[in-house]
Amino acid sequence: MYGETDYEQINLEEAPPSDEPARQYYFIEKCRRYVDCFYEKHNRFPRACVTTFGCQMNARDSEKLSGILRQIGYELTEDENSDFVIFNTCTVRDNANQRVYGRLGELNGYKRRNPEMKIALCGCMMQEPEVIEKLKKSYGFVDLIFGTHNLYQFAELLCRTLESDGMVVDIWKDTDRIVEELPVERKYPFKSGVNIMFGCDNFCSYCIVPYVRGRERSRRPEDILREIERLVADGVVEVMLLGQNVNSYGRNLETPVTFAELLRRVERIEGLKRIRFMTSHPKDLSDELIQVMKESDKICRHLHLPLQSGSTRILQQMNRRYTREQYLELVRRIRQEIPDIAITTDIIVGFPGETPEDLEQTIDMVRQVKYDNAFTFLYSKRTGTPAAAMENQVPEAQRKEGFDRLLKVVQETAREQAAAHQGKVLEALIEEVNESTPGYVTGRLSNNTIVHIPGDETMVGKLFPVLLEECRGFYYLGKAVPADGCERGGVNGR
Repeated sequence: MYGETDYEQINLEEAPPSDEPARQYYFIEKCRRYVDCFYEKHNRFPRACVTTFGCQMNARDSEKLSGILRQIGYELTEDENSDFVIFNTCTVRDNANQRVYGRLGELNGYKRRNPEMKIALCGCMMQEPEVIEKLKKSYGFVDLIFGTHNLYQFAELLCRTLESDGMVVDIWKDTDRIVEELPVERKYPFKSGVNIMFGCDNFCSYCIVPYVRGRERSRRPEDILREIERLVADGVVEVMLLGQNVNSYGRNLETPVTFAELLRRVERIEGLKRIRFMTSHPKDLSDELIQVMKESDKICRHLHLPLQSGSTRILQQMNRRYTREQYLELVRRIRQEIPDIAITTDIIVGFPGETPEDLEQTIDMVRQVKYDNAFTFLYSKRTGTPAAAMENQVPEAQRKEGFDRLLKVVQETAREQAAAHQGKVLEALIEEVNESTPGYVTGRLSNNTIVHIPGDETMVGKLFPVLLEECRGFYYLGKAVPADGCERGGVNGR
């Protein structure tokens, strides 16, 4: 529906539609009237700032929030001293919540100087009842609070806020609804995230996500394909398919579809050059998916495969549902079929009960798998998860010491993996002008490695064969070259 809506045809004298997303376009138009009044009063359009905390799913949600605000008539800015500010929150770790509370104090200062300012909070943190009670008690200056399940109702909720003098709170415990086809303000015109599913059924013992994002819900493949086709028609050459565990996509559909089959259908879309996805859970990454990746000219040579721990005992405590040996066997099959694949991972250090021997097994896994990069985290208690109540919490000093040891090995391995590509010609999607080095642009290889090359803004959004001349640890310096001789590590490099 987005892009086809004629707002002049929306009659605000009538009751709002009951069906979605038509209902939200009704409220977008209603909010546009308030923006007109603001302009008449201030001789300018109101400014809005969307601040994102958290993962790629949150980033995509923020693009939706920004798109709706843009359609309403707000000028988007990165300055939080604005007329409307919304924090799209994360709650994976307790310190993420504390960051939000601290930033709210700053917003309160802005609001004292601008009483017309509206402040909104949404996202995963808002799904926690204790958070809502704290906000009501200590942060009464916040105007709007909603969660993850009714994000699509943002225009309607904003309208209620503009018509209200008090705090509007609308939190759903769960939902089985999926509403898309609403305005989106993409960060990049040439690449985009695409939600293929929502929620998570894995219930890892350290993770709050299933409790705040809800159970798994997959979008229909025809809806996903139609969205990607529209994106390609609008200039997008790369999409990232998003889900908490994309490997379980399609199981709850009326007619089940595997993730591998979805990828086959996406690859057939003409004009699309690159396909990325995340995240893949090791417990259900199928041989079918490996074969689809192997045979594809469009699926990027990068797989994010979270390990979390190299100790089978700790993996069991984490409820990860695979063993150390099963993970290694999976990596062996992947590398055997796709030798040029780059594998990245997530690792937690200091999970309850972790011993120095467990940590040694994790470090050994890093050396065996040879990750191209790893996101390493110090375990911290996450209230509301089973792990938070476990005995044998690891002392902070031991966690930090283990983290430093692991990080050193991760960095050594990642440098070795990156250096192996020196002298190759691989295809890069140029993503932006390099702000720190005049005369250079920054691109991303199929394997997710960053490369800086001489160039200008006319190259942004396009694919170029690039000679990787000098490895700088985790990135390359190179130059664009003629297309002949480009290796398969790129998009069409067969």
